[in-house]
Amino acid sequence: MEESILILDFGSQYTQLIARRVRELNVYCEIHPYTQAQKAVEAMKGLKGIILSGSPFSVHDKDAPNVDLDKLIVGSGPMCPPVPMLGVCYGAQLMSQNWGGNVARSNTREYGRAHLNILKYDNDLLDGLSPKSQVWMSHADTISAIPKGSTLIASTDSVEFAAFKMDGQNIYGIQFHPEVYHTTEGSKLLKNFVVTICGCTQNWTPDSFIESTVNQLKEKIGNDKVVLGLSGGVDSSVAAVLLHKAIGGNLYCIFVDNGLLRKDEFESVLHSYRDMGLNVKGVDAKELFYTALAGIEDPEKKRKAIGRVFIEVFDAEAHKVQDVKWLAQGTIYPDVIESVSVNGPSMTIKSHHNVGGLPEKMKLKIVEPLNTLFKDEVRKVGKALGVDENIIGRHPFPGPGLAIRILGDITPEKVRLLQDADAIFIENLKSHNLYNEVWQAGTILLPIKSVGVMGDERTYENVVALRAVTSTDGMTADWCHLPYDVLGKISNDIINKVKGINRVVYDISSKPPATIEWE
Repeated sequence: MEESILILDFGSQYTQLIARRVRELNVYCEIHPYTQAQKAVEAMKGLKGIILSGSPFSVHDKDAPNVDLDKLIVGSGPMCPPVPMLGVCYGAQLMSQNWGGNVARSNTREYGRAHLNILKYDNDLLDGLSPKSQVWMSHADTISAIPKGSTLIASTDSVEFAAFKMDGQNIYGIQFHPEVYHTTEGSKLLKNFVVTICGCTQNWTPDSFIESTVNQLKEKIGNDKVVLGLSGGVDSSVAAVLLHKAIGGNLYCIFVDNGLLRKDEFESVLHSYRDMGLNVKGVDAKELFYTALAGIEDPEKKRKAIGRVFIEVFDAEAHKVQDVKWLAQGTIYPDVIESVSVNGPSMTIKSHHNVGGLPEKMKLKIVEPLNTLFKDEVRKVGKALGVDENIIGRHPFPGPGLAIRILGDITPEKVRLLQDADAIFIENLKSHNLYNEVWQAGTILLPIKSVGVMGDERTYENVVALRAVTSTDGMTADWCHLPYDVLGKISNDIINKVKGINRVVYDISSKPPATIEWE
């Protein structure tokens, strides 16, 4: 990357949102934990600016996150000019604490909407913002004195020191969050910082990503052979097409039917892959997975059983290809961030994102062409590559598939029931033009039965729950307010057409506190 913005993460729930907003400006950025600040500055190519994130910590906490700000801003070497810096909330408080200002405990938590009183418009950060621009506050401490050698540029009715600028330097601190939706001109402020102040040219586009990544893959892999496990999902599919563009027939794709895919998915997706020119082999391993899952009810044990069998099947198929040197994976950026968090590697990285243990077992080098992208960016790249729209536009689907949408043990009959019910749900969303308005939808088979009446007979059959959510990246999600008449039709269709189900319920839980999947 020729130019980039570094985001130092101090543990804020909004850090990934800062990155998303910067990338929406077609500017490349990376998130690194504050503990690796100097290492990141030295490693990043074309560093144009630094953003300090918020944090759940107080600067007064005994183990409060801290960095040597003076050392950061001198640039990545003695010949590099100082880089601009923006401190957001905790980042601004850290600036005050370290540069002769003061941070005090606030009498009340300053949380929610506020309106900026812009005191000085003669600065690039606030240029073009409206008077009384709405911002979002979220902090328990407050800056009671700005750093020495700085100028106050904005306040709110309840926060005197809402924004400041270091005199003679492109260094700013703000006590609100420009990255969140409730800060109505937050994108404009971030554009002022990233484009005007840092001088980024906004040239990081899907086409530029494809060009640079294909060149990097050609150089990295050369004439070596690569194997890739396809899942039918967006990430692995786009990774496959990107690799195919770089190395052609030296990419060997393996698509395993674990018996837990959506109805008719294996055949239809395999057909799509072959139409895209991919060198792909389909493997029917349903019975192996059903045998391994028999009697297992614990969600994590189900995941581990699926992972173990997948490794065995994939390893056996991969060894049929001679002289393979690389294993490709569809890892995306949120997985990378989670594995290198502020508090060290996560205790349990989502075990269905990539199959742990596979690289070690196969003794192959890893290539992850999408590990700098968020999910929506992967879709944009896929679209630019001409990937089948039926794959690009598909809702996210968990690696363990229907195993974590069947609560309790797994049997082929339960899978059939769920596949049939889920197919009706998804088809109705599509026929009512609702599918693309939903981030993710799925049907869950519950481990209970209920009494019903069909004709003159009482029934005692299964219950399914419908789940549909809206989201940007899956980190937070709200339940979809689907029209009642559509929900009614879906319920009737499932009960009338799927023998063994007599009750349908709708999940109206948001994330948090609930998760998108039930297991």
